[in-house]
Amino acid sequence: MKAMIREPALAPEGLLKIEWVQKHMPILNEIRRDFSERRPFAGMRVGICLHLEAKTAYLALVLKAGGAEVAICGSNPLSTQDDVCAGLAEQGVAVYAHHGCTAEEYNTFLNKVLDTRPELVIDDGGDLVHLLHTDRRELLPDIIGGAEETTTGILRLKAMEAEGTLAFPMVAVNNGACKHLFDNRYGTGQSTWDGIMRTTNLTVCGKTVVVAGYGWCGKGVAMRAKGLGARVIVTEVDPIAANEALMDGFQVMPMIEAAKLGDFFVTVTGCTNVIRAEHFTVMKDGAILANAGHFDVEINKNDLMAMAQSHRPARRNIEEFVLKDGRRLYLLAEGRLVNIAAADGHPAEIMDLSFALQALSLEYLINNAGQLPPKVLPVTREIDLKVASLRLKALGVEIDELTPEQQRYLASWRHD
Repeated sequence: MKAMIREPALAPEGLLKIEWVQKHMPILNEIRRDFSERRPFAGMRVGICLHLEAKTAYLALVLKAGGAEVAICGSNPLSTQDDVCAGLAEQGVAVYAHHGCTAEEYNTFLNKVLDTRPELVIDDGGDLVHLLHTDRRELLPDIIGGAEETTTGILRLKAMEAEGTLAFPMVAVNNGACKHLFDNRYGTGQSTWDGIMRTTNLTVCGKTVVVAGYGWCGKGVAMRAKGLGARVIVTEVDPIAANEALMDGFQVMPMIEAAKLGDFFVTVTGCTNVIRAEHFTVMKDGAILANAGHFDVEINKNDLMAMAQSHRPARRNIEEFVLKDGRRLYLLAEGRLVNIAAADGHPAEIMDLSFALQALSLEYLINNAGQLPPKVLPVTREIDLKVASLRLKALGVEIDELTPEQQRYLASWRHD
């Protein structure tokens, strides 16, 4: 089995992690049983670039059970877990990843996945798709389609579609109801504060938290901060989102004003330079900076480094920057995704929903191969409803059904 991993001896620990999440992912378990019988991916090659931890590993095994040859790399150097890589490789998946890889190694791992000539891809942030459209264009004729996990990745795909350069259909899994309503909101909310609290070992209650961005991820981060007893300020560029934040009970103001007040800062925008030199200049001594957006560009690390007279590791996953006036600012997890780089990511039950959408969307692409346009496509309503129904069934929850009379009523504009 081909693989590029760091510590094969950690396989037993990784397999235990995968076994744990499997017990808490009933939707994927049901899909795996179905895939094992029908083998819809028999003889097909799937390339994956996702945060390589236990839940992702189980998704890879579900696709393998459906007949796929799976190759996978990590989408973030700090989120990759070496024990999980070893366990997954032992299960017959081609794994190209290790924790803390360099930018050069990361590019090598992406190319190793593409060397397997995948016909289907799953991406997280768009790096795999970007490489297919630049340095590895010779592989494009093989690609049936793919699926994207994140808001950031979909923004990149939309830009490619607008330019007419997107060469194959990509399902916007991030926009599926069973993804953004639960993964982005509840998953990001819980896992971000898990990462911050286990890294800092500080209280959140009584502190002022500044959340940059009030999309579904920002809503979750703000909601959980409020639940932990914090005063919450939201910064936004979208007037509709700003009004939502106000009506949800949060203060709204520009970052330059919020910067003076915050104890914790969490960026969740998908944009660049959200917190920069002008904001660092007015922050409190001891302010803590964390990012929960996909790339490490939301907090300007170059500005922070240029303003600091010294910096050092203050604790695992915390870097202390001492400014010229003596104020100390603390950056968590190198400004990368704090919920995965400094914790274990979203809970298994949350990722069960998202990864079920991924698995079923790949099957949808196969079933419609050659019939779909090279555009960003929505998750079908049928797939969303199937995933939601499978979760209710797993929980033992029943709901009502429309009667024939109710169906007729809703389908007609003529009523007696």
